[in-house]
Amino acid sequence: MQPAVTVWAPGRVNLIGEHTDYSGGRVLPAAIQLGITVEGRSQDGVVNLFSTAFGAGESFQPDGGGSPIGGWARFGQAVAAELHQLGRPPIGLTASISSTLPSGVGLSSSAALEVGIALALCEVASFSVDPLTLASVCQRAESSGVGVPCGILDQAACLLGEEDAAILLDCGSLEHRLVPIPRGVSFLVLDSGVERTLETTGYATRRAELEHGLALLGVERATKLSVTDLGPLDSLSRRRVRHVITENERVLQFAAALADGDLAVAGRLMSESHASLRGDYEVSTPELDMLAAIAEDSGAYGARLVGGGFGGAVLALVDTKTSVEIGRAIMRAYPNSDRDAIVIRPAGGAWTG
Repeated sequence: MQPAVTVWAPGRVNLIGEHTDYSGGRVLPAAIQLGITVEGRSQDGVVNLFSTAFGAGESFQPDGGGSPIGGWARFGQAVAAELHQLGRPPIGLTASISSTLPSGVGLSSSAALEVGIALALCEVASFSVDPLTLASVCQRAESSGVGVPCGILDQAACLLGEEDAAILLDCGSLEHRLVPIPRGVSFLVLDSGVERTLETTGYATRRAELEHGLALLGVERATKLSVTDLGPLDSLSRRRVRHVITENERVLQFAAALADGDLAVAGRLMSESHASLRGDYEVSTPELDMLAAIAEDSGAYGARLVGGGFGGAVLALVDTKTSVEIGRAIMRAYPNSDRDAIVIRPAGGAWTG
């Protein structure tokens, strides 16, 4: 009998550093306790994926070739094609996929799915890839196969996560280090009830606007700029680049505040991040703004939209001992979602067994 493989791939929450990754900026994500499980075994000549979580199963060639498929399994086909380019042998896979991740709320269910399928494909083919290379594979798959020009944040967090720590990642150099999360600190994920998929929002437009502004200034990375460099830009380009410059600085300040246990400063930085995402980057919605304000009024240190925006969820910083109480108070006061608040603690990254 062919050997079985089990893969766990967590979702992620980005504590701060939004829309900075695709310009080589700084981010501070953490893997979380919710994620995707892939269970399967090798299969000659075909990849068969089944899921009660995502819908009907799909099949495609082990090298990702053939006619493009639709639905959730297109992530798997794109991953297989990228792995083939790296030299993965075309060994097939039959696998079932389950999930504890809510979709569409900014916890990166798509990256977890990509990483889970990628690790399973590598395992059945005895093909070894280091974590950051695999993160790049999955990033390219989401861009080329699905049409979302994302950075490496989500996939890297899924693979590099450690329990009780966030990952301070420079998306340009890929240098990274762990930032311990103090005991007694939790984060709430608060669903706005506004569903979205990034390929159908203004995500690609915002990236193009940012890259246009950076090109006008003759740089590729906003980390090489300060707000005093923005004078030559038109109003739109100035706002887009200003968000990324200031957000990159907030990432460093937030990491330092966590290290010092200064939750008041960390919360203020989260609120400043939300204001910048709302005003300068224009990816918020009235529902997200309302939910962030309710969270702060209910006792959170700070709150901001999490993920690409245009809907999804808000992230709030709270004390663990009052997290459930504050989460219930927030969602009682917010009229647009029937989901409970999700209490998040950083967890370990993806593994294969």
